[in-house]
Amino acid sequence: MRLAFMGTPDFAVVALRALVAAGHEIAAVYCQPPRPAGRGQAVRLQPVHQAAEALGLAVRTPVRVRKVPAEWEAFAALDLDCAVVAAYGLILPAPMLAAPRLGCLNIHASLLPRWRGAAPIQAAILAGDDHSGVSIMQMDEGLDTGAMLLGGATPITAATTGGMLHDRLADLGGELIVRALAERPPAVPQPEDGAVYAPKLSREDGRLDWTQDAAALDRRVRAFDPWPGTYTMLGGEVLKVLAVEIAEESGAPGTVLDSRLTVAAGSGALRITRLQAPGRAAMAAGAFLNGRPIAPGTMLE
Repeated sequence: MRLAFMGTPDFAVVALRALVAAGHEIAAVYCQPPRPAGRGQAVRLQPVHQAAEALGLAVRTPVRVRKVPAEWEAFAALDLDCAVVAAYGLILPAPMLAAPRLGCLNIHASLLPRWRGAAPIQAAILAGDDHSGVSIMQMDEGLDTGAMLLGGATPITAATTGGMLHDRLADLGGELIVRALAERPPAVPQPEDGAVYAPKLSREDGRLDWTQDAAALDRRVRAFDPWPGTYTMLGGEVLKVLAVEIAEESGAPGTVLDSRLTVAAGSGALRITRLQAPGRAAMAAGAFLNGRPIAPGTMLE
């Protein structure tokens, strides 16, 4: 088929490569424009942009498309059979959704209608779901409300992090979109029962609230690994909390309970096993405490 591919982050790269490997003609790749990133704020190509260039594909990076008729016309002129969308980051207007002969298919990282919206991977872990998955959806003008073509599930365990689940779902998305285009299954409307939204996350969402119970805090640390990350405050300094384990102790929320960096939660406690201070490398808690002891009774906020 003659396709446009529309995606921006690492999650979408797997699907782009899978479509190329399956023999589809990629007429154009759309992604977000290059942006400053990293400590030096050097302008970097987005992951999909980098992958597309390596594959020798034409790349388009419009800043916006929703109210830009010239972009609609350029998209229609591609004469597409279908467009595949995966975490693109821009809302497609009705003229673009209708331009390809088979419309636009979205690779969404949840089992719809649960976890519509911007952060379904983190939301599933945060909520304690025992599984997640990928949905291939016929796009409409709603937010992840289109009819479903295919879905596939994967388990979430007590050790699953956001990064682990991201990678599994990216691989699954690549497999399912190739199948959807080959098999052309009928589109089935989503049920409205069970629809839940996963709002966009910010770094501030990663601050640990020690009044929550230990299990919820553990899920937050895992869900937000690697992004947006979790942190706590020690005397006005940000400590990144990279890994934890649930402990049996108890005490006033936020209190360091022992020399192993066990911290009381609203119910139970967490032992911080890996962390990072500003300007220092990430390290195991034991190595961190050898150089910078945190006395029992210290309060984290």
